Amino acid sequence: MSSLLSYADEYRSKLVSAEEAVKVVKSGDWIDWGQILSNPYALDAALAARKDELDDIKIRLVMSAKTHEIWKADPEGEVFHMNNWHFGGADRAQHDRGNAYHIPNLYRNHPLFYRKSLYDDVDVAMLRVPPMNKHGYFNFSCSVAVLRGICDVAKKIIVEVCPGLPWACGGFDELLHISEVDYIVEADSPVVEIPPAPPTETDKKIAEHVMKEMVDGACIQLGIGGMPNVVGTLLAESDLKDLGCHSEMLCDAYYHLFEAGKLTNKRKTLDRGKTTYAFAAGSKFLYEWIDNNPGLAAYPTIYTNDPHNIAMNDNVVSINNCIEVDLYGQICSESSGTRHISGTGGQLDFVTGAYSSRGGKAIICCTSSYKDKQGGLHSRIVPMLPMGSVVSVPRTQAHIIITEYGKCDLAGRSTWERAERIINIAHPDLRDELVKAAQEMKIWSKSNKI
Repeated sequence: MSSLLSYADEYRSKLVSAEEAVKVVKSGDWIDWGQILSNPYALDAALAARKDELDDIKIRLVMSAKTHEIWKADPEGEVFHMNNWHFGGADRAQHDRGNAYHIPNLYRNHPLFYRKSLYDDVDVAMLRVPPMNKHGYFNFSCSVAVLRGICDVAKKIIVEVCPGLPWACGGFDELLHISEVDYIVEADSPVVEIPPAPPTETDKKIAEHVMKEMVDGACIQLGIGGMPNVVGTLLAESDLKDLGCHSEMLCDAYYHLFEAGKLTNKRKTLDRGKTTYAFAAGSKFLYEWIDNNPGLAAYPTIYTNDPHNIAMNDNVVSINNCIEVDLYGQICSESSGTRHISGTGGQLDFVTGAYSSRGGKAIICCTSSYKDKQGGLHSRIVPMLPMGSVVSVPRTQAHIIITEYGKCDLAGRSTWERAERIINIAHPDLRDELVKAAQEMKIWSKSNKI
């Protein structure tokens, strides 16, 4: 196709209903839905309607933004088998029912998994995208992280056009040409807003400790959750200047930093002057900020999450949450025992890259404790991670850990130094038990007076 007019003709020739498009799916197929905002709506419903005609349909995706229609049509998971790179709340609920499975991964390798290992296992890609531009291109919008890798190997590609999705400037690997598309479905489905969880008082205390690690020109990566969003708010209200963003996730906090004049990216070495990210999830104002904004650059995770690229910027501060930390410094951020909660995501990528950055800091945050339904107090700092817990960050990579009781730096420290420092930021009422455990584990110095 060579003329602009011919792109419109090609578009019309490939435009079908969702019901017609999903007829390409056959029993035994692997289907990819991409990530969060790229998950289809009309195609999901049309596929659910074929439940009685199909068998053994395997779907891969990253973090559901809603409860899918296929779950409603097939509540026992007899036909549709969900395989997820990173769980959200809806995915956890299905996992608890035995209807969803996790795919272990490092986020920086996500596109490579398709190109090097899954190249024959994507029968149909179904992806939600903004409308095509006059040059015949669709855009991966808030989900640039991995979609190009999927499309490179997919046998069939169906796009579900959603007018409300923003057009993300790249970067690279942010585009899909109409010549690569097999079917087009138009569906004015809602763009899900995923605002940050409201912060707790403990989150605010942790964020205050994190703020002590910040300097002018810091290049910041914020993970998902209430606490990182508080950090963004405090940064926006601070006297710090010329902050940068090199992150896997673009969240509301970065927009607030931009509006406050703090996010300039002037001191970045890589992508100077640009806010760099791989995917976005947040409020409507975040999506409006992204739309056709050349000051933002969306890339696949092979770029944003490459520790070498992360480390090219000075004073990188990586801020992420975890579930539990043990006295060896092993960090679990994705499971509670064998119950899967989320995923490794890019946490290890950024812990590695941030520590390698000149002046960089890799910070993992957690509340020191939690209460069960009966009001019992339990420590998130434990002697050893529970059986089945996944080590997201090995002790060899652990750097700074922060709770509401302060900070400890584990890098280069012996087992007894680690135990001492970690116990010092545990809940005061639970420290004696941890000291006793450390003594039994032979990782407690006899000279320690705690």
